[in-house]
Amino acid sequence: MNFPFDLSAFRPLRLSVDQTGLDAEQRATLEKNIALVRDSIVFFTALANTKGLGGHTGGAYDIVPEVLIADGFMKGSDAFHPVYFDEAGHRVALQYIMSVLNGYKPAESLLHYREFGKGYYGHPERSDADGIFFSSGRLGHLWSHVNGVAEAGAGRTVFLFGSDGSQQEGGDAEAARYAVARQLPVKLLLDDNNVTIAGHPTDYMPGYDLARTLSGHGLAVQTCDGEDLDALFTAVRTAIATPGPAAVVIKRKMAVGVPGIEGLPKGHDVIPVAMAIDYLAGRGHEAAVALLRQPPAKGAKTEYRGSTPEFAKNRDEFGRIVCDLIGELDEPARRVLVVDSDLEGSCGLHHVRKRCPQVYVNAGIMERNNFSVAAGFGSQPGRQGIFGTFAAFQEMVISEITMARLNQANVLAHFSHSGVDDMADNTCHFGINNFFADNGLAEHDRTRLYFPADALQLEAILRRVFPEPGLRFVYSTRSGTPFILDEQGNRRFGEGYTFTPDTDEVIRPGRDGWIVSYGEMLYRCLHVVELLREEGVEIGLVNKPVLNVVDEAMLATLGTSPMVLVVETQNVRTGLGSRFGSWLLERGYAPKFGFMGSWKDGQGGLGEQIPYQGLGTEAIRERVLQLCQG
Repeated sequence: MNFPFDLSAFRPLRLSVDQTGLDAEQRATLEKNIALVRDSIVFFTALANTKGLGGHTGGAYDIVPEVLIADGFMKGSDAFHPVYFDEAGHRVALQYIMSVLNGYKPAESLLHYREFGKGYYGHPERSDADGIFFSSGRLGHLWSHVNGVAEAGAGRTVFLFGSDGSQQEGGDAEAARYAVARQLPVKLLLDDNNVTIAGHPTDYMPGYDLARTLSGHGLAVQTCDGEDLDALFTAVRTAIATPGPAAVVIKRKMAVGVPGIEGLPKGHDVIPVAMAIDYLAGRGHEAAVALLRQPPAKGAKTEYRGSTPEFAKNRDEFGRIVCDLIGELDEPARRVLVVDSDLEGSCGLHHVRKRCPQVYVNAGIMERNNFSVAAGFGSQPGRQGIFGTFAAFQEMVISEITMARLNQANVLAHFSHSGVDDMADNTCHFGINNFFADNGLAEHDRTRLYFPADALQLEAILRRVFPEPGLRFVYSTRSGTPFILDEQGNRRFGEGYTFTPDTDEVIRPGRDGWIVSYGEMLYRCLHVVELLREEGVEIGLVNKPVLNVVDEAMLATLGTSPMVLVVETQNVRTGLGSRFGSWLLERGYAPKFGFMGSWKDGQGGLGEQIPYQGLGTEAIRERVLQLCQG
């Protein structure tokens, strides 16, 4: 399959700071280059969408003009650091096409955007050999890194591409002050399209203004129309010629010129395939349209023993259940505050916005602030702060968690996208250090980490812990999970089930040893247990929905058995497995012991991430048999 655009038609510019404007030939070349790159991005992100891989079209599409102008300066002089540092990682499609245009990879490789093992992840991950010279994806982290690059750069100008979304993070305020104090030659080119994942900053954050904010920090700031190439060139050139740090605030609509997503939050994510077809057909790209019309190959569907064929997503169910609980309260606005970090659709909080708007706040991309706001609201008895973001971003609020604990706050925090399952965004978004939240002193600590096995157990847990005091962390995966069945084929956590705090649960009894698991690995382990029973090996399965509390009775049962294996997708260095063996030894138990978890950088794709970590069902089976025989 050939890439349906002739990328050899791209003609890189060589620009000089000495020129005061674009000449007619340069402008014409730039216009053609922009059209070629933008149309290509629409195509290969939509192609990923046909495979169910996502792709994030709008941001990458937006910043093509300023990236190509910066590229022209980079190619025109060695006074520029030749890297397109981008703090808004979901614009990575542009990084990939630039790596192709710069000769690092063939054009056909773009047909495999976000596929497993192809190196085209949902965020940039550094691979110099592939033309990707930085890692990004956690917002608010890159500007300070770029400041360090500038410190080492012997006066070379360094470009940083940002946005009105990424600049909301508090880390950028610190980076701005440092850059100004040190008069670093860092030039920010900021796409101000008034769109983030969950809305428009001018609506949910009135008073926030990029130009005024950065000017207040001491940067030289200009504003221009990003689709006026002459104005854009002049602004970039002026920023380069200005001593010290400078910023260009580039105004445009999200995905300008693309019907159906222009100016809308849905332009942030991947363009719907039908809209991409209409757009590309209207521009005469019939070969690209033909590829988008081809039905994608369907992978084999695995059936797991011991659980239902139906799946549900706990990350979405969280919001539905919380809405039900809020609806049962008197004066809910006095008792509950739900603080969203621009990830409402990923954490289920969009249900709260729609059904319980009186308690909902779209607080923007400011996790540290937002967690602390929830904690402050919940620092009085009878009040509850609710907070949601990705599990990877829990690492950003560890200090705030400590202060919330010291302030005796009541916070129910939902961290979705835990583990690695279905994580096309890859390594920077792996939520594999959840146990970092369990960092309080043992005396009087009421912190609890909950990881339900399915949506029914999630509801049972939330109904029990919702009114409780202290810090309660609920984890869910990006992927869906099936419903766990008991030995009679009934839903284990359905009718008749009551969640008992701090108690481990026997899913299947065992004779030859035990597997301990939770969350998205429980149903996979149950599949292995059922298969081994047919082979005459009776392995028990324990669900541990409360991760950070020892169930002494269960530990005694496991400790006197032949073997124990802990299976999870948390980091092998920080997860349950790294603790469980110590718990056994401290009590004088010494079964054969092993643990399995995530230990490698990701390789993209979706369901491939778990077997790549050595956590597929066959790998679990082999590890069980090794322990049984060892």
